[in-house]
Amino acid sequence: MMQLHTLTNTSRPYKGRRRVGRGTSSGMGKTCGRGTKGSGSRAGYQRREGNEGGQFKLYMKLPVRGFCNAKFARRLDPINLWQLEKFYEDGDLVNIETLREKGLLKGETWGIKLLGDGELTKKVAIQVDAMSAGTRQKLDALGISYTLTVKAAE
Repeated sequence: MMQLHTLTNTSRPYKGRRRVGRGTSSGMGKTCGRGTKGSGSRAGYQRREGNEGGQFKLYMKLPVRGFCNAKFARRLDPINLWQLEKFYEDGDLVNIETLREKGLLKGETWGIKLLGDGELTKKVAIQVDAMSAGTRQKLDALGISYTLTVKAAE
């Protein structure tokens, strides 16, 4: 039976690591392949790609291009039907304030999107900003009332 400790790498031969700084006859003694003086010979040196050795750096020559609006997007917080089933009773109102009181929302929010994961058996009134098509079908089949609030563009 094959076990983890019996596995070996047979795809390529083993190559030992280079031991630097082990005497002049080793071929990598004294300065250990770093040359003499300069930042490259110091501990902790990190080279940035594009450095051209005294010439204007390549990454500074290139233009900064493009813009992504993703970091300014106002995403809606998702709430699922199973969460409403767990935290709400018959006749309750589901909106941002009650979700915050129940601990389902924390911090700043741009709105609520109701998703259809799970089942809802309780008759609750729902006020959300958006909902998925599957959720809308489920709520219509159950006869649960909902209203979608439309926020004015800021």
